[in-house]
Amino acid sequence: MQKYSIKALKKEIDQTEEIKDGITEELYERLTIQVDKGQEPLRIDKFILNRVVNTSRNKIQQAIDNGMVLVNNQQIKSNYKVKPFDQIIFYSDNDPETYEIIPEQMPLNIVFEDDHVLVINKPAGMVVHPGAGNFNGTLINGVAWHLKQQQPDLDESKLPRFGMVHRIDKNTSGLIVLAKSELAALKLAKQFFDHTVQRKYIALVWGNFDEQEGTITGNIARHQRFRKLMDVYPDGDQGKEAITHYTVLEDLKYVSLVECRLETGRTHQIRVHMQHIGHPLFNDDTYGGDNIVKGTVFSKYKQFVENCFTICNRQALHAKTLGFIHPLTEKEILFDSEIAEDMRAVIEKWRNYISNNQLLERS
Repeated sequence: MQKYSIKALKKEIDQTEEIKDGITEELYERLTIQVDKGQEPLRIDKFILNRVVNTSRNKIQQAIDNGMVLVNNQQIKSNYKVKPFDQIIFYSDNDPETYEIIPEQMPLNIVFEDDHVLVINKPAGMVVHPGAGNFNGTLINGVAWHLKQQQPDLDESKLPRFGMVHRIDKNTSGLIVLAKSELAALKLAKQFFDHTVQRKYIALVWGNFDEQEGTITGNIARHQRFRKLMDVYPDGDQGKEAITHYTVLEDLKYVSLVECRLETGRTHQIRVHMQHIGHPLFNDDTYGGDNIVKGTVFSKYKQFVENCFTICNRQALHAKTLGFIHPLTEKEILFDSEIAEDMRAVIEKWRNYISNNQLLERS
């Protein structure tokens, strides 16, 4: 029987575009395999081992035990024997590029830690993991040093990217969870796939909303001309489904403070969705938020906005709330973080600006 790599099976993978371009937020992929009509009965772990490279029987058995292997949408036991026409779903980690992880001592704002998970409040400006052009100074470099202090004999290669199951943009601040074991990583990854993880972001966006709450839908994929950007494709089958729910928290005349709740986790999802409906994130230089989108460009107003850009010199987006089922205790845990100081300062500056203008209008 022919043995396939994950890339060779890309037509059978739910997130083909994300694997090809390396753009998925969740770092595990779902591989779907249709069993041939002439297949003889064979244990599920042996069958998957024969079909997928860069895995092991131990990893497959762990995945089965953790409910990460489904046959005809049902969980099975490790002694299950595949039959013709079975549909097998195998959740597998996707790490197309591997870089050496060099432990580096750096301050980490650890919100929660036990033997299984690590929740960190990431500052804006910090890249999450090593990659081209960012080999050090990343969050993962700092986590490697942190774990080395706990386990001096730790082999960094045993935990790819130290159990990353999702990521947030370099210039987005806020909460991120990492797994400290492969078991925890698999169970957390499944929650991300099942859309049961609670993720709430606070964003400052340009403009005002007619409706105080709503849902943005539309597939997200690479921009057809500018490959470093994402774009929304509301019609057709291009890209992957993306759903963002939003609630307006405060109307500041020229800008609005909104809460965004992610149902899916596509790259730049909030940023590109908000741009799509005409409300780019404040000072998002990738999606047009670094222009004066709302208001007139007279000198005092323009200077005020530019001062705000200087205070918060990145897209005004903070991952505020993160909730999930603990992978070992199976108890629900929820974390909340304060909005980053640069965002808080700009929000307060807008409040004062609007308040002073209203006083002038009344006088």
